Amino acid sequence: MTEQNSGDGTPFSDWTPIADAAARATQVLHPQELSLPKPAHRRVITVANQKGGVGKTTSTVNLAAALALHGLKVLVIDLDPQGNASTALGVEHRGEVPSIYDVLLGEISVKEAAAVSDQSPNLWCVPATIDLAGAEVELVTMVARESRLKTALTEEALDELSPDYVFIDCPPSLGLLTVNALVAAEEVLIPIQCEYYALEGLGQLLNNIELVRGHLNTSLEVSTIVLTMYDGRTKLADQVTKDVRDYFGDTVLSTVIPRSVKVSEAPGYGQTVLAYDPGSRGAMSYLDAAKEIAVQGGSADNQEAGE
Repeated sequence: MTEQNSGDGTPFSDWTPIADAAARATQVLHPQELSLPKPAHRRVITVANQKGGVGKTTSTVNLAAALALHGLKVLVIDLDPQGNASTALGVEHRGEVPSIYDVLLGEISVKEAAAVSDQSPNLWCVPATIDLAGAEVELVTMVARESRLKTALTEEALDELSPDYVFIDCPPSLGLLTVNALVAAEEVLIPIQCEYYALEGLGQLLNNIELVRGHLNTSLEVSTIVLTMYDGRTKLADQVTKDVRDYFGDTVLSTVIPRSVKVSEAPGYGQTVLAYDPGSRGAMSYLDAAKEIAVQGGSADNQEAGE
């Protein structure tokens, strides 16, 4: 009698939950394809949603880490005074370290403020310190207050680090910091949680994006919607998913991010979920979402090579 195998080739007699998780972790940490397609041009993506607790920072750092793990160079700009993205990427953001606050004031360059994450040599982060909390007030009196970040993120300035992707993590508000992020980017990624009030306030965000596009940044577009905190046990999650897909169409990633304890725990250890528990469902989901984003923006040459 021939011994049957599980989906990954492991004999059923040898299968255990730990063995299954180990196999998934190996897939994440040692991918067979060591690289994802480079974008046709550098992609600057603002991750925005004024609602708190939607997985905005979590999505920013884990998508960035997943892309970096597959050979792409990624820069994360932490524009949230809470500094959670800096924490998750293992980058110091206390005391007098160079930060995005200094960059907004024009005192240092992005390269001078950027620190390499301890989780990948391809991953940098410009941290947010507590000084950023007062930046909203200080920016009001500054010249070109909505364009301070754009001025700092010129092609020449970014060429010093040569990232393929720049992710800008916004605070949970529609203040001047978020406006700066929208003016500096070409794309907006919106995380939407699969819960009851998922679409509440989204109209206001979309209206602000339209205002920025009309007056400050004509190239801005909502390129990606990622559904987070999905719980397949509830009908509500499926209904929210359907509503979002019906409204936004192909802008919504096929991959949904499940509600996961591991994803929530990881920042407490100063890590992304890909470093904290690479075999978890959350890690695999963010890896798949990152692949979608990379393929979506891959150059024509890379896409033709993959066909």
